[in-house]
Amino acid sequence: MRVPLDAKAGEETIFDALIAARERFGDKEILEDQDRKPLTYTGLIRAAFVLGRKIAAITEPGERVGVLLPSSMGVVVTFYGLHAHGRVPVMLNFTSGERNVKAAIQAAGVKKVLSAKRFVQQAKIDDLTAEIETVAEVVWLDDMRKTIGLQDKLYGLMAGLMPKRFRAPVAPDDPGVILFTSGSFGAPKGVVLSQWNLVANCRQVAQHIDLSPDWLVFNPLPTFHCFGLTGGVLLPLLQGLKAFQYPSPLHAKQIVELLPELKVSLIFATDTFLNQWARVAAPDDFATLQFVVAGAEKVKDETYHLFNTKFRGVKLLEGYGATEAAPVVAVNHPDRNRPGTVGQILPGMEWRLEDVPGIDDGGRLYLRGPNVMEGYLSPEDPEQIEPLEGGWHDTGDIVDIDEDGYVSILGRAKRFAKIGGEMVSLTAVEGLAGAVWPDNRHAVVSIPDTRKGEKLVLVTDRTDAEVARLAEWAREHGAPELAVPKKIMRVGEVPVLGTGKTDYVAIQQMAELDKAA
Repeated sequence: MRVPLDAKAGEETIFDALIAARERFGDKEILEDQDRKPLTYTGLIRAAFVLGRKIAAITEPGERVGVLLPSSMGVVVTFYGLHAHGRVPVMLNFTSGERNVKAAIQAAGVKKVLSAKRFVQQAKIDDLTAEIETVAEVVWLDDMRKTIGLQDKLYGLMAGLMPKRFRAPVAPDDPGVILFTSGSFGAPKGVVLSQWNLVANCRQVAQHIDLSPDWLVFNPLPTFHCFGLTGGVLLPLLQGLKAFQYPSPLHAKQIVELLPELKVSLIFATDTFLNQWARVAAPDDFATLQFVVAGAEKVKDETYHLFNTKFRGVKLLEGYGATEAAPVVAVNHPDRNRPGTVGQILPGMEWRLEDVPGIDDGGRLYLRGPNVMEGYLSPEDPEQIEPLEGGWHDTGDIVDIDEDGYVSILGRAKRFAKIGGEMVSLTAVEGLAGAVWPDNRHAVVSIPDTRKGEKLVLVTDRTDAEVARLAEWAREHGAPELAVPKKIMRVGEVPVLGTGKTDYVAIQQMAELDKAA
């Protein structure tokens, strides 16, 4: 099935879409961060040309350049500076550990990594940059900016007036960014998104939900995560909304104090972070919000409850995405919000469901559309991209889509266990644990079992969690006995990734080591 996308001006590159936004919305303030020195569209374009020219002097056209920076005006200027001069940004996840960062650099064929001394010192990742220097050259933007002189500024002034004459000639189907999947279920994969993939996804969201140019978007999500890059940076810039970039979603108290001060209208975040903010926020801290969009992980009932009771009138919209889809696939609408679903699939996308043995409702979701990636980086050769067969991306997600087009996520294909011949959703089992202990974090994995094929293991930070309490709740609410984990591992903290997602790889290893012991 497919919903048409209003193409309007046709396919565009990332930089040309920014130029077009300035023409459409006027030269307004569009970008700000903690330094409180906002940029207009022209200011951003000039800064991108000036910094990008410096980067271009030490790189080759089309070169893939690593970016190791937090959410800030600096990362946005760097991203557009690379595009202004025909380079390809490779956004590196500085929370993923030294081994994964080095693997990403090598997988993408990166020779130079752009970073900032101030960030490295504040984030205390000196050891990481030292490791990076064993496989690539680290270029310090702080030092590069000190070399900007009058000639560079004059160049930026002229480029800001006539950006299309100065920007590098690239095509909409040329690479726009290389990102790496979260690795929550396995090794991160390099995803090549084209220029048009990213611009198209912004258009799809804007066609699905009306966004006012008078709004301010608050983005605390990292740009190495596609949700933060597209939702928190590109979407507001291309739709005329001012974007405030904040370096970490972990600063709950600081963030909830900023929201009313800035008069924030819209936030993109994950359930984990929204739940943390909601716990420390006063009822009026979210008063200026039009709505909140949650993605990257399932929204817990407790989070919905907080928003429905503590922050009356603030709509919490759950969405669904994948790095491979740039990333937004579906999202609820402020006027058509169905909690428990992730909304309707965006305009312009085709989808199909394939049957999965042992699962009666729903199927495995495949997607095709203007926002779906070019392909994965080949593990053998950084220059090779493994194309999608027929343009279809296998999401690996088991979903159900009702007659109105609302999508319900049943779980990952890998997140089902076969117990006594029955397929059991590990996501549903986590929901059971969450219903019993809503104030805690839980994760469920499966390990081999000689009697029933597989056994469920609940990993939780609930110190008094007991199987008997889960079994009692299951009986009272008609949940199948198979859905009750027979083993519980109590931990001080359930492992999570830098994006806030549960780190199932680490949890699986914990469960298997515990079994072996």
